[in-house]
Amino acid sequence: MNVVRKEDVYTIDDIYALPEGERAELIDGKIYDMVSPGRTHQKLLHFFDRTIGNYIESNQGGCEIYPAPFAVFLNDDDRNYLEPDFSVICDQSKLDEKGCHGAPDWIVEIVSPGSRQMDYYKKLFKYHTAGAREYWIIDSEKEQATVYRFEKETMDQYSFNEEIPVGIYEGFSIRIS
Repeated sequence: MNVVRKEDVYTIDDIYALPEGERAELIDGKIYDMVSPGRTHQKLLHFFDRTIGNYIESNQGGCEIYPAPFAVFLNDDDRNYLEPDFSVICDQSKLDEKGCHGAPDWIVEIVSPGSRQMDYYKKLFKYHTAGAREYWIIDSEKEQATVYRFEKETMDQYSFNEEIPVGIYEGFSIRIS
C-alpha cells in the first residue's frame, strides 16, 4: 500500500468519488490505494470471522463483527477513513449504515506484502490514539501475531501455534494454526 496520489489534502468525499471497484484508505488527508487481497489473506480473514463470530454468538455477546470492506471513520473529521481487515464493535451507538464512527473495540489487520509499513506503524498509531482497546497484526509470512492491548499498555508476540488470549473477552483465546 503506497501513497500514489499527488500531495494534496484529500477528504472522505474523494474516497467516495473513486471509480467503481477501486478501494483506498485515507489517513490524515493522504490516500493509500489498496490492492486485492491474496488467498492466504482471505483464508485468515474467514478464519477470524468464523472463530470470533461463533464465540460471540455462543456467549450471547453484544458486540458485532465486520470483515472488510467496512468503513471506519476514526476521527471526527473528513480526513481519515480506514477499512480494517476485521473489526469488532461493542458500542452500537458508533454504528450506522455508512460504517463505524470512532474506533472499533478490537481490530485485526492481516499483513500483505504491500501493507507491512502501514499495519505496523501508521495504523498502529491511528488506532491507538483513536481509542481502540485491542489491535492484532497477523503476519502470515512470519506466522506471528503481534497483539497490542492498549488499555493495559502491553504488546505481546505469539506464534500461530500458541493460544492467543483475547483482551476484550476474558477466557477466550485463539490458536491460528
